[in-house]
Amino acid sequence: MSELDDVVPETKDWTWVLEAKCDDCGFDAPGLELATVPGRLEGNADTWVEVLARPDVFRLYDYRLHLMLGQDDPYYPNWDQDETAVTDRYREQDPAAVSAELVEAQRRLSASFAGVDGAQWQRTGNRSDNKRFTVESFARYMLHDPVHHVWDVTHMRAD
Repeated sequence: MSELDDVVPETKDWTWVLEAKCDDCGFDAPGLELATVPGRLEGNADTWVEVLARPDVFRLYDYRLHLMLGQDDPYYPNWDQDETAVTDRYREQDPAAVSAELVEAQRRLSASFAGVDGAQWQRTGNRSDNKRFTVESFARYMLHDPVHHVWDVTHMRAD
């Protein structure tokens, strides 16, 4: 039996946030102004420095964004967030080091999105579950992830 056996897998299809406002965290992907993505990322990272989380999501999204910008209609390699948490020993990591890594990863992703222009917003990519994204829908979907996780952490603290 491994640590992964203790993890309850996330099975919800979160791409629904591309069509509706999230009632939990209030994030409105359909109404998102794309020009605000870099600044919203920076603000979100500042919040995470306070509540702390792993930066892997920013690194993963930056990798996938560059796949979409550099290749025609790529498929992203599968990523199991639960397995990564166990393999990378999230529970044992130094919060100060994780916080610094978070800010660094967010800045790279923010700069990557700041460089997207014109027709690049319509370039496409595909997740391993065959969900298809444009860079535009990917930006909207991506930004919901850290915003919602801040809500998760602050909501759990309040309960």
